[in-house]
Amino acid sequence: MLLRYSATSPFARKARLGAAVVGAPLDLQLADTVDPNDTLRQQNPLGKVPTLVTDDGECLYDSRVILTYLDQVSGGGRLLPKDPKAMIATLKLQALADGLMDAGVLVLYESRFRAPEKHEDKWLDHQRQKMARAIEALEANPPAIDGNIGMGEISLACALGFLDFRFGGEWRANHPRLVAWQEAFAARCPLFAETAPR
Repeated sequence: MLLRYSATSPFARKARLGAAVVGAPLDLQLADTVDPNDTLRQQNPLGKVPTLVTDDGECLYDSRVILTYLDQVSGGGRLLPKDPKAMIATLKLQALADGLMDAGVLVLYESRFRAPEKHEDKWLDHQRQKMARAIEALEANPPAIDGNIGMGEISLACALGFLDFRFGGEWRANHPRLVAWQEAFAARCPLFAETAPR
């Protein structure tokens, strides 16, 4: 399978970690999401990473779909539990972590695509409040340190890594339970360190 990715995308990092957990080998190919000539736009009409090209040529996106696919082709129950209650808890954790990353990306894009004099402080504050509420909710109820490494945990690890990379790790100062959880995750999943954006 071929993964179109960016080395700095936390969502592409999710796909790479999910593949590692289930033992699915990936060929990696960098994609330029702003280059109209990159074939990514033919593989994914949204022109976003990650995009997975399966062995039979089907193109899958986004990270949630890719992780679900990887779980299914590995026999199921590895990244997404089969038990209905555990499945919903995993999907909820993934949604919260992905929402944290989505809000952070919007904060970054405001400065990347708009001139400073056109920044909308109200919009930026709205996104930062989402991020703060998500971090507080996760600190209050982090996953088990020695629990399953599924799509929820992978999403959370990538969200925290994203905050470290793009926001200087400011979240760490007041969230010791999440710091401990991330350190334990990194120790159990060596590819987490290898895929860290630089």
